[in-house]
Amino acid sequence: MSAWSPISPPVERGPRGPALPAYVSNGLIGLRLRENPLESGMCIISGFVGEHHERRIEAAVAAPYPLAGDIALDGLWSADQPRSVEPIAQAYDFETAELTSRLAVRLGERRADIEIVAFASRTHPTILWQEINVEVDGACDLMVRARLDTTGLRGRMLERRLDTPGEDEPVCDGSILWESEGAMGRCGLALLTDAPEDAERSQEPWDALGPLSTTWTLRARKGRRYRFRQLVSLIPDALHHQPHRHAVRMIAAAKDTGFDELRTRNRAVWRDLWKGRIRLVGAEAKWQAMADAAFFYLNTSVHASSPSSTSIYGLATWRDYHYYFGHVMWDVDAFAIPPLAFSQPDAARAMLEFRFRGLPAARANAQTLGRLGVQFPWEAGPLRGEEAAPGGAGAAAREDHINIHVARAFAWFADVTGDEQFLREKAWPVLSGVADWFVDRVDRARSGYDLREGGGPAERKETDDNDAMTLLTARIILERASATAATMSLPAPKAWNRVAEGLNVPVRADGVIATHDDYRVTEEKGATPSPLMAFFPYWAEVDADTMQKTLTFYLSLWKDYVGSPMLPALYGVWAAWTGDRVLSLKLLDEGYGRYQYGRFQQTLEYRLDLPSEGVASGPFFANMGGFLTGLMFGFTGLKVGPDDPEDWPSRTVVLPDGWEAIECDRLWVRGRPMKLRARHGERAELTD
Repeated sequence: MSAWSPISPPVERGPRGPALPAYVSNGLIGLRLRENPLESGMCIISGFVGEHHERRIEAAVAAPYPLAGDIALDGLWSADQPRSVEPIAQAYDFETAELTSRLAVRLGERRADIEIVAFASRTHPTILWQEINVEVDGACDLMVRARLDTTGLRGRMLERRLDTPGEDEPVCDGSILWESEGAMGRCGLALLTDAPEDAERSQEPWDALGPLSTTWTLRARKGRRYRFRQLVSLIPDALHHQPHRHAVRMIAAAKDTGFDELRTRNRAVWRDLWKGRIRLVGAEAKWQAMADAAFFYLNTSVHASSPSSTSIYGLATWRDYHYYFGHVMWDVDAFAIPPLAFSQPDAARAMLEFRFRGLPAARANAQTLGRLGVQFPWEAGPLRGEEAAPGGAGAAAREDHINIHVARAFAWFADVTGDEQFLREKAWPVLSGVADWFVDRVDRARSGYDLREGGGPAERKETDDNDAMTLLTARIILERASATAATMSLPAPKAWNRVAEGLNVPVRADGVIATHDDYRVTEEKGATPSPLMAFFPYWAEVDADTMQKTLTFYLSLWKDYVGSPMLPALYGVWAAWTGDRVLSLKLLDEGYGRYQYGRFQQTLEYRLDLPSEGVASGPFFANMGGFLTGLMFGFTGLKVGPDDPEDWPSRTVVLPDGWEAIECDRLWVRGRPMKLRARHGERAELTD
C-alpha cells in the first residue's frame, strides 16, 4: 500500500438508525445518500439559494434530488413496497471518493441483488456519476428508472422538457429549470442515461410539472449482470443565468468524455490530492484514520469552481438541522483556509474570492452601523455576501471579531502562495479596510484604546469589553496592514500603529490573560479558552511566562468546555505547548476524537456523549479544520509568514504521547511542492 493511501472507514451494514447518511460532494454539489441511494436524500448546490420557509432569510436550499430511481421486477415497483428493499452494506472509499451501496430487492417471486456506485466528479464539477448493476435470481422483466426528483421540495418547476431546442435529436434525456421558494434562485439539471443494448427506453412527455425520469426495460436472465448508468449536470444561476441550458451543454461535454473516462479522471485527481496526506508516525491507527477522514471531508467539500465558498457543514445538511442556513461564517476563514491553502490552493482562493466579491456588502454593512472601513457579516448569504443572520441577529451585532479572521485568511494565503498580485489586488483592500474599521471601532481611553461592547468565541448573550482574543489578533492585523503598505510603497495611516501599540489586553492579578474585562470563571461559558486561540493558531507575541500561565489556567478548565464546538480541537496543541505530552494526547481525544460518531467517520459539531444544545450534525468544518491546523502547524511549530518558508519552523516539535513524527510529502508553498518532516524533540524541516 502506498504511503499516500488513506484509511477508509469501516463498511456499514444494514439500516443506519440515528446516524447521518453518507455525504458525497465535490465542492460545487453536495449530496446526502441514504442506505438505499435510489430513495431521495438531499442535494445542495453552491450558489443556489431560496427564502427560508420559517425565517424568511436568504439560505442555501435543497435542489431537486438528482440520483433518485426505482427498480421493478415483473411490473412490481420497489417504491410501492418499501419493505421489499433490504440495505445490505455501504462502503465509502476515501481514496477515490466513491460510495458503493449494496441492496437486495424481493418482489413477487424474484430477488434482485443491486450494487450502486456514485461519485461527484472533480474534473467536471457540475457532473454526478452513478452506476447501477443488477443481478436477478431468475428470468423476469427488469425495469430500472432514473429520476430527477422534486417530491416535497419547496419551489416550483419553471420548465421541464425532453427535447433539446433547435436540435433534431435530443442531446440528453431531458432537462429541468427549478426555482426556489421566494424566487431567490434558480438551478438547472440535465439527465443522461445509458443501458444495455437490448433495453427499451420510455419517458413521460405529458407530465410538464412532475419529476423528469427515464425508464429502461429488458428481459433479465439469471447469471447475467446488467449495468445501467446515469450522469446528471447541476448548474446554479450563480454560474449561469440560463442554468438549464448550460446544464445541457455540460452533460453533452461529459457524454463526449465518456462514463469510464470520467471515472478514471476523477480517480486521478484524488490520487494527486492524497499526495498531501498527513502521516502520523507512531500514533495509534485510529488517529491516522481520523486525520484521513478530516482531510477527505475538508477537501471533498471545496473546489475552484465553487461560486459561494462553503458553509460550516460544507455542502451537507439533513432534515433535523438547518440552523446555519448554508451561510458562510468565521469558522471557515479561521479553520478551513489554513490547511486548504497548502493542500488545495485553487479551492482556497475561490473561497477568498467569495469574500472579495462581498467587499461592497461588507462596506455597506459597516456604513449601516455607522463605521468606517469594511465589516464582514457574521453570517454571509451565499449570493452577495450580505448579512443574512436570522431575526434580531444579536450575534451579528457583537461578534464582530469575524473581521479579524477574514483579514488573517487573506494574509495567510498571500504568505503561503507568495502571490504578489493577490497581495496587492485582493489582500490589501481587505487588510486596509479591516484596519480602518478597527481603528474606528475602538474608543480612546486614558491608558490607550478600549474595545467596548464586543464578544469573542464564547458567543455569550452579554457583551464584553476588551475581548482578549480580539485585541491580540487585531494587533497582528494592524501590524500586518502597515507592513503590507510598506511592501507596496503605499502610505499607511499612523493610527494603525498607534492603536496597535495602545491596545490594553486584560490581565488577572495572577498574570493570566483574562478573557475580557471583569472576567469571572463562573460566568456564562467562563471556561472558553479563547485567549489561547491568540497564541495558536494566530501566534500572538506575548512573553513566555504570561503564555505559560495563561495556557495552564485555561487548560485546567477543559472539563467544563469540551463537548462544545470549534476550540476543543486545539486543546491537544495547547497542552503540547506546555510540554505535557500525556495531557496533549488525552485532550486531543476529549476535544476531537470523541466528536466522531456514526457512519463513515463524520465529525460532529457537538459530542453526543455529553449534554449539549446541539443535534447530531456534521461533518463540522471548524472541528475538522482545527484538528488539521493543529497537526500541520501547531504540533510542528510551523509559523507561516511573509519570510522564507524554510524559516517557518519556529519552535521545537512537541507531539502527543507516543507519536514520533508528523510527515507530509507535498504541501503547496510559493507555487512549488514541499515536504514537511516534524520529529518530536527536533525542529521541523520544510524542504523542496
